[in-house]
Amino acid sequence: MTQTASSSPAAAPRPVHDIVIIGGGAGGLELAARLGRRFGPREGRRRVLLIDRSIFHLWKPSLHEVAAGSLDSHQEGLSYPVLARRNHFSFAFGDLTGLDPANKTLTLGEIHDQDGAVLVAPRTLAFNTLVLAIGSGSNLFNTPGAAEHAHLLEDVADAEAFNKRLTSAFLAAAYSDDRRLSIAIVGAGATGVELSTELIEGHDELSAGLTPDQRFDIDVTIVEAAPRILGGLPERVSTKAAQALEAKGVRLLTDAKVQAVHTDRLETSRGAIPADLIVWAAGVKAAETNRDLGLTTGRLNQFVVDDRLRTSAPDIYALGDCAEAPGPDGRPVPARAQAAAQQAAYLAQALADPARDPGPYVYRDRGSLVSLGGDRGVGSLMGNLSGPNFLIEGLIAKWAYMALHLDHHRAILGVRRTVILALSRLLHRRVSGRLKLH
Repeated sequence: MTQTASSSPAAAPRPVHDIVIIGGGAGGLELAARLGRRFGPREGRRRVLLIDRSIFHLWKPSLHEVAAGSLDSHQEGLSYPVLARRNHFSFAFGDLTGLDPANKTLTLGEIHDQDGAVLVAPRTLAFNTLVLAIGSGSNLFNTPGAAEHAHLLEDVADAEAFNKRLTSAFLAAAYSDDRRLSIAIVGAGATGVELSTELIEGHDELSAGLTPDQRFDIDVTIVEAAPRILGGLPERVSTKAAQALEAKGVRLLTDAKVQAVHTDRLETSRGAIPADLIVWAAGVKAAETNRDLGLTTGRLNQFVVDDRLRTSAPDIYALGDCAEAPGPDGRPVPARAQAAAQQAAYLAQALADPARDPGPYVYRDRGSLVSLGGDRGVGSLMGNLSGPNFLIEGLIAKWAYMALHLDHHRAILGVRRTVILALSRLLHRRVSGRLKLH
């Protein structure tokens, strides 16, 4: 249970950590790596501490591939201690459970083993500067049954849990009387759209290796409350993506509000949707426990920050999905990986040289890309906020999408190691195949 701001131990421990970053996602990890390299081997490890609840890092936009079985999280994941050594920062395993902004201390919860035994007792750390990069989760919109019956894709554990259920469902469908598997995805954002294509292509690869009497059909339905899919992207991108999904056999149900979730179906404003498996990929909302940390939070439990990413408490910053940062159009900066990366670059400059004012943070939309499986993709690229918007699709869009992933690895591994990693994964996929059921 999360402790309130006033429940931290009275005595502040020593030593005091200079810069503590909570959360090793795209933004937090890139910030730690940038600062560590900026300070150098000796000073970086002494000054910068990254804390995460996992021992390895996986780029969050890849979770749908883990869920569908087209990506092995243990092969794709990068060890935080190894990244810390190479980028000259320190790493600690832990989960934030309490914060005392006034005394500049934070509390990390107990660490348990698989049997529930306590391995590490709660710890309290002191800091000079704190950066919160703890991400966000799905918004269930208080939908009855959603928490109990729908699978979420908020972290690696969620994606792996769904993949296990999917593997079992494949086996059951292959030996069922009607030989059919129905999957419903709530939410037609990038995660829902990309997951649907991975499921279709994974099923196609599996079917090619089964005997005729074991082959089964798969029905994938995306349910979206808005009038179109990919509502945050330009309409022509949405149209192209919808055409590609329908060509693959994905059923799109727009203008359909989910009213309830059951074990075997969705109740929507447009009727019932039978489903053997249900995935909830709609909405973004930060953890309710953020409200207990003594900082000002917004409607979606995000930490409210100013145009320099400062929270309501001195020397405490927030970035990425957990931050409600002012955007150029008066609306908050969208919860996207590119925003987290830009904020990490901004804070790295601001924290490395506090005497030099970098000016306010300004979000720059570089466009959006969506993978549609195989050699297909679609997206829009823009040079600046007022410039033209370019539609790209097909293999070029797919390559551009892959380049985004590689650019994140470049930021934490460097160019040489990123090239080696990309080649090794390409060769491994050639040998082991696309679908992984183990």
